[in-house]
Amino acid sequence: MHWRSYVAVGDSFTEGLDDPHPDGAGYRGWADLVASRLAAETAHDFRYANLAIRGRLFDAIVDGQVPDALRMGPDLISFAGGGNDVLRRNFNPGAMLTRFDDVIRMLRASGADVIIFRWANVTRRLPGRRLILPRMEILNRAVGDVAEKHGAKLVDLWHDEEFHNPLLWSEDRLHMAPAGHRRVAAHVLTALDVDPDASWFDPPGPAERRTWLAARSRDLRWARQHLAPWVKRRLTGRSSGDTVSAKRPTLEPVAD
Repeated sequence: MHWRSYVAVGDSFTEGLDDPHPDGAGYRGWADLVASRLAAETAHDFRYANLAIRGRLFDAIVDGQVPDALRMGPDLISFAGGGNDVLRRNFNPGAMLTRFDDVIRMLRASGADVIIFRWANVTRRLPGRRLILPRMEILNRAVGDVAEKHGAKLVDLWHDEEFHNPLLWSEDRLHMAPAGHRRVAAHVLTALDVDPDASWFDPPGPAERRTWLAARSRDLRWARQHLAPWVKRRLTGRSSGDTVSAKRPTLEPVAD
């Protein structure tokens, strides 16, 4: 099947952090890579919008992005949200998953094909693993159920062991490096029965082996540069996306 339009909604995962665009203008990311490949596949004028904004919680994505996506009437929509919610102390899985089911039902009722994700496991590199891991497991089980129930296309990153390789992740340990985005793009295209660039599935190589002292020094640097600012934003009620707007707010052709 060839799609003529694609709208991506979500948070930093879909916005493209941390995959700098080759021309230096912001971030690229897996959704841009998918859009470029789909544009090359279709004989029609293909258009693409990316409404995702870093730091957005699930309800903000649903309230602020989903209505705009539906108004555009695309053939294909990707929805990825909830990852920021599982990091919050007040995470309520029951309420979020009930709404998630309703959102995917609504997106599918529009006639669009819908892509949803089982999240990759980031808990090995983050503090609070005992709290976060069970939440991610609950969320990922529900994603599979919702995909089957509503006929959404499931992209399963959870069971891809390669995502345990730190070389797929950026220095902040939460966002993906360029190699990670290429791998996600390859998974998405495969779920759409479109052949990805074969190199996007190539492993980035073995992670660097560090001494105990070097690893602890790296942990301290990470805590100072990334964890502390994140905690400060939580305490002050701020978000990394407060001053950020969608990078592609309307459906537009994909540049070569």
